[in-house]
Amino acid sequence: MTFFSFAARNLRRHWIRSALSIIGIVIGVVAIASLGIMGNSINLLVANIITDVGDTVVITPHTAIGETFAGDPRTAVDAGIPAREVEEIRRAAAPHRTIRVLQGAEEVEFGRGESGYTQIIGLVSGDIPVLLEIAEGQYPRQNQPGALVGTYLAREYGITPGSRLTIGNQSIRVAGVLAERGFAVDINPDYAIVVPDDWYEGHFGAHDAYPMVIVRVGAPEQIDTVKETIESRVNRRDEVVDIFDSREMLQQYEEIYQQITVFLLGIGGISLVVAAVNILNVMYISVTERIREIGVMRSIGALRQEVLRIFLYEAVILGLIGSVIGGIASTVFGYLISIAAVEVFTAGTTFGENFTVFNLSAVGYIIFGMAFGIATSISAGFYPAWIASRLAPVDAMRQR
Repeated sequence: MTFFSFAARNLRRHWIRSALSIIGIVIGVVAIASLGIMGNSINLLVANIITDVGDTVVITPHTAIGETFAGDPRTAVDAGIPAREVEEIRRAAAPHRTIRVLQGAEEVEFGRGESGYTQIIGLVSGDIPVLLEIAEGQYPRQNQPGALVGTYLAREYGITPGSRLTIGNQSIRVAGVLAERGFAVDINPDYAIVVPDDWYEGHFGAHDAYPMVIVRVGAPEQIDTVKETIESRVNRRDEVVDIFDSREMLQQYEEIYQQITVFLLGIGGISLVVAAVNILNVMYISVTERIREIGVMRSIGALRQEVLRIFLYEAVILGLIGSVIGGIASTVFGYLISIAAVEVFTAGTTFGENFTVFNLSAVGYIIFGMAFGIATSISAGFYPAWIASRLAPVDAMRQR
């Protein structure tokens, strides 16, 4: 305890130098913990809004950029799967259900003078209940066409079953409001309007090509077999379509956000390395300035281990104070930047509503940052402490 008090007294003597070292550790801990929390929050957000449709195979037109996935902005081209190839897909996927998807955009008047361009999805009437669930109202009937409105779109504009919308110059009744689906691997109807395919083609014109085909596989273990069969029949000569399933898309998202988290942690790690160099420099200067003091201590009986302990205690004190302050600061700062990141990622949507950015993983990043800060401080202080402990009493006393 005496050696610890001695170390604390020396740090107080050189308080400016000690404060600068502590600030370096605080910055490093805040950086590594806060950026880790932000990366974790983004991961949680994606996991929250992605619907894992584990029995779905999605087929899109092949693009020059190779394999892609539904919703990839690179596929925003005027491409489609020809009707004859859709029929080939249906035969290859049998007995599993094949769903043709039509997608477009049109200006929609929601009433009360509000309007805007909205995604319109056309599906065969019988396929709609297979693919989508409704929260209110009912599915469109064969002889009574109606629209299904995505839950977020309905909430934003106050749309309920029985409301009327004007899509382009055509009026249509709202049959129901869809249940929240999240960012799925096939279609994302939460901010869209779903209509029967015959109404869609009556409005946009007949189509002989489709931007997407969905196959609902009865059992997830059959997905690979279905994909291989479609691949062998449709892409036997040329790459006509790209075929993927929900597992591949989710894996892509996980890899992307894991890389983001590692990158952010790397930035925080660099900050701590800079802090470690600062501590190393401070401790080395401290040893140089106190050579005579070390000589006196050794001459009155202090052992090498005791001298080593004094200087290591100084590094421990710096690390503890900096890490505790950094841990408290990173809790606040990590929360704020996570909120900001979620708002940026969900700008213009309601996906981030009621989303909690903190969980046990976030606390883990704070603990990790603090532990890393203490360990870095001790590691940086070890070499100067070792030098101090190796000084011979006679040589140290000769220093002026």
